[in-house]
Amino acid sequence: MSESLAIAQVTPYPWESGHEVNAYVAATAAQLADRGHRVLIVAPSDSPAGVREARRAVRAGGDELFGGKRGDGASGAVRVLPVGESLPPLPGHARGRAMPIDVARTVQALFAHDVLDICHVHDPFAPSVASVALRHSTALNVGGFHAPDERIVAAQVARKLVRLVFGRLDARVADYPATAALMERAFPGAYQVLAPAAEAPAAARGSRRGEGGRARIVFVEEEERGALRLFMRALRRMPDDAEWEAIVVSARGPSSSTALRAGVRERLRFVAPSNVDLDALLASADALVAASDGTSPAPALLRRAAAAGAVVVAARLGIYEDALESGAAGLLFEPRDEATLAAQLERVTRDPALRRRLRASAPRRTWGEVADDLEGVYGALVGRRHDGRGRPDLRERLRARPLIDVDLHMHTDHSSDCATPVEVLLATARDQGLGAIAVTDHNEISGALEAQAKAADFGIKVIVGEEVKTASQGEVIGLFLREKIARGMTLAETVTEIKRQSGVVYVPHPFDRMHAVPDYEHLLGVVEEVDAMEVYNPRVAIGSFNQEAARFAAKYRIPAGAGSDSHVAQGLGSVRIRMPDFDGPEEFLEALRMADIVTKPSSLLYVQALKFLETKATPAPARRARRERRVKRATRKG
Repeated sequence: MSESLAIAQVTPYPWESGHEVNAYVAATAAQLADRGHRVLIVAPSDSPAGVREARRAVRAGGDELFGGKRGDGASGAVRVLPVGESLPPLPGHARGRAMPIDVARTVQALFAHDVLDICHVHDPFAPSVASVALRHSTALNVGGFHAPDERIVAAQVARKLVRLVFGRLDARVADYPATAALMERAFPGAYQVLAPAAEAPAAARGSRRGEGGRARIVFVEEEERGALRLFMRALRRMPDDAEWEAIVVSARGPSSSTALRAGVRERLRFVAPSNVDLDALLASADALVAASDGTSPAPALLRRAAAAGAVVVAARLGIYEDALESGAAGLLFEPRDEATLAAQLERVTRDPALRRRLRASAPRRTWGEVADDLEGVYGALVGRRHDGRGRPDLRERLRARPLIDVDLHMHTDHSSDCATPVEVLLATARDQGLGAIAVTDHNEISGALEAQAKAADFGIKVIVGEEVKTASQGEVIGLFLREKIARGMTLAETVTEIKRQSGVVYVPHPFDRMHAVPDYEHLLGVVEEVDAMEVYNPRVAIGSFNQEAARFAAKYRIPAGAGSDSHVAQGLGSVRIRMPDFDGPEEFLEALRMADIVTKPSSLLYVQALKFLETKATPAPARRARRERRVKRATRKG
C-alpha cells in the first residue's frame, strides 16, 4: 500500500520478558517501518528511565511520539513506548486487581492526541495495557489473538462487558484456526487467520545435518509443568538399543523425585535458558518434543523448531496441528499418552529418511509475508474510511450562507410513542429558534410530509425523514425521503432503499444498548453507505454511549450529527447543530461537515416523565382533547 500509516502495536507482556508475542510485535514493526509506516510499540516495562521518557513524549505529542521522525511514505520509524509496570494477563494472578492508574492515564493520554490510524492490540484480555488501549483508542482497531491460554479466556470476569469492549474491534486476526475457533466460541466475531512466521534462524541457515551418531532430542520447558514429567516418563520407556541423547532447557533443573535408570540418566542433560543459544540448539536438534495437555501450549516454539530443521513430536492439540500444517510437518500423539510419545521418539531416532521427509514438509513463512498480510488488513480498514475532504467547491458557496440551528431527530403523534401534534412541533421549533428540523417518526413518513406541507406557515424548513426499525439489526434514519420505507428489512436492505430515494443514511443512537441498535458487525457491513452518524442524543442515559458514537464517527471520518430525539415538545432543541443554511441533501451533507454541535443542560428524567404522561398515563379521550387545544394554540401563534 502507498499510504504511510501511523500504527500502534500494543502488547500486554513486559517488553523485557522475551515473550513470543513481543517477538512477533518487534519483527512485524520492523517490517512495517521498512515499508514507510511509523510504528509505536506500546508495552509495559520495568525500566523507570524508559517510562519517564515515554511519558514525556506522550505529553509532547505530534512527531515526538515517533522520536521526532515524520513518515513520508519513503521511510518509517519504530519507537518503543514503555508505559510502566503492568499486570500480566494470567488467570488467578490478576483477577480482582485494577490496572495501575499511572499506566492507564498514560495510555489514555496517548490516544487523546488522535494521531494514529491503526491500533493493533495483541491478546487484549483484561486487565492489561492492551485492554486499556482498546477502551481508549480513537483509531481503527485490530485485535490480534495468538495462542491464549484457555484459562485466560475463561477467567475473563464481566464477560458481557468484555464482549462490549471487543465490540470496538474493526478487524480480528488469529495466528491459528484453533485460536480463531476458541475466540469465536467465547467472543463471537469474524476472525481472519494469519499464520505467524516460520523462518529458519541464522544458526540453521546453510547448515548440513549429519545422520550418523545419536539423535538429539530437545525439550524446552515453555508449557505447563506436567509436560516435562510426561517427557521424562516417555524417555524411561525408550529401548536400550535406541541411539539418542536428550537436552532439557529448564530453569528448574531435574526434580529430586525423578527416578531415572542409568541408561537414561547418562544420556540426559539439563541446561538453564540463560546458558543456551536456543536457535543454535534447535538447529542442532533432530527432534523437539511438545507435550502439553492443552493447558498452556507454546505453538510458536514448534514453528521455530521446525523452521530450524528439528522434527516436532507434539501432542495432538488443535493449535499444534495448525502449527504443523495439519500435522503433515511432524509426528503426533494423544495428550498424556507417554507410550505413544515414546514410540514416536523411537521412530525419529531409528529412521533418518523419516526425519528428512518431515524436515522438507516444515512450514516456511517469512516476517515479510506476515507484514504483507497485516498491511492488507490495515489497508482494507483504511479504505473504508470516508473521504473527509468533502466538496471544497460547495463548501466555499456555503460559507456565504447564514448559520441556522438544526435538530435532526424528533417525533410527532404519527409515531405510536409520541403525542405531539405536528402544529405544536412546528410552533415549538420556531419558538426555540430552530431554522430547520428533521421529522423522523417511527416507521412512518406521514407526519413528516404533513410538517413539510405546513412548514412555511411557521417559517421552519422541514426535512422529511423516517426512523425505520430493521428486522433484528436496530434502527436507521432516512433523511430527504419521498416515500415510506417498510419496517422489517435487514439493515443493508433498508440502507439500499434510502439510497434508492437519493436520501441520506443517518444512524441514530448507534451504541445505546437501551435502544434498538445495530451490532458492531452489521454497522461495519454498511459503514461505507452511512452518510452521517448521531454522536449526541440527550435521551441516551449513559454518556459513554454518545462518546462511543463520536469515536466511531471520527475514526471512519463520518460527518457527525445530533438531535433531541424529542417525543415531547419540551425536549425539542435540547441539542442543535449550528450549520450553514442548505438546500437539498448534497448541500446538507457538506454543511454538516462545517457544523458545530451545541448542547444545553436538560433532565432526561423530566422529558421521559412527560412522554409517559402524554402517551401512557392519560386516557385516550383526554389525550384527544388535549391535542385539539394544543393545535389551536399553535395555529393562533403561527
